[in-house]
Amino acid sequence: MLGFSIFLTNALTDKQIQYIDKMSKCGFKSIFTSLHIPEEDPSVYKERLKELGGLAKTYNLELMADISPKSLGHLGFNWENAEGLLHWGVTGLRVDYGVSERTIAQLSHKMKIALNASTLTKESIINLKQYGINTEMIEAWHNYYPRPETGLGLENFNEINRWLKEEGLSIMAFIPGDGEKRGPLYQGLPTLEDHRDQTSFAAYLDLQDNPWVDKVLIGDPSLSHKSLEQFLSYQNGIFQLRSFCLTKDLSLKEQFSDVQTNRQDEARDVIRSAESRLYGLPGNHSICANNTVERSIGSITIDNEQYGRYQGEMQITKVSLKADEKVNVIGKVIDEDLPLLNYIKGGDKFQIKWVDVQ
Repeated sequence: MLGFSIFLTNALTDKQIQYIDKMSKCGFKSIFTSLHIPEEDPSVYKERLKELGGLAKTYNLELMADISPKSLGHLGFNWENAEGLLHWGVTGLRVDYGVSERTIAQLSHKMKIALNASTLTKESIINLKQYGINTEMIEAWHNYYPRPETGLGLENFNEINRWLKEEGLSIMAFIPGDGEKRGPLYQGLPTLEDHRDQTSFAAYLDLQDNPWVDKVLIGDPSLSHKSLEQFLSYQNGIFQLRSFCLTKDLSLKEQFSDVQTNRQDEARDVIRSAESRLYGLPGNHSICANNTVERSIGSITIDNEQYGRYQGEMQITKVSLKADEKVNVIGKVIDEDLPLLNYIKGGDKFQIKWVDVQ
């Protein structure tokens, strides 16, 4: 499952409501919000949460809220009747300190509960099971880390998740947004430090490829329009690769704007367009040698007439390759999208989106 964050520090704006609409259309199924409510504003947060819950119902989205016992009280609930929040559109709660294992087990039979993956111990899992926890309604959530250099390392992350999976829990992790960043540091909100400087889409693909992760949430308040386009394209089964053009041949540029398919017999070093060879068939086009330079990672190439029957084949390099007089370099995937190349497997569809600058 894929989700995003909406914070209720301020009243919901038209922009945020439009964002919820866009995210739903891009395949996002869950909203996360935080309810650590200041004592002076309980009624304000109550109305904001009801409005957000109403929107979640409208768009058929899960709504998970991070909440403390004090904040729960501000909303007029306690742990014995917390399921009343379901009527507001809240589908689950993230609980941490100050909640007994017996209470968590009881709540798991009424609504979805998210526990802190970093603080769970073998003893606490044993106790939860003894109290009759409903593991189908329990998720283990990793934190996000606003301060650079404090995010988790992949090895430790996988080790924790492997154990939690064995205990029957599903796993959630955060990736940073690349639109509006959340203060006060504005350095992204990832679980893994490796993701802090990656695009949101690249970080998502990394976690989707991770066998231990079941849910991914955008930690920051928004995604950029460019990232939303990539998520929407991926929802339709197509990897969108932003690239800049290195050829003046407009017919080539137009030809390779169409959706392509990586050949089923996936090559080690390159992504090979299954459709492109038709372009260079005898009598259609003759492709002269041009810009036959070294092919760095992400180079978009086309085989020229010197390659005989291979003329017209378009490739994208997954590794750096030396110059070849039979291969023209016609474009380059932008640096931010280079990590995406590792996830395009045999039979996958991709599309080059030409941009003006790198």
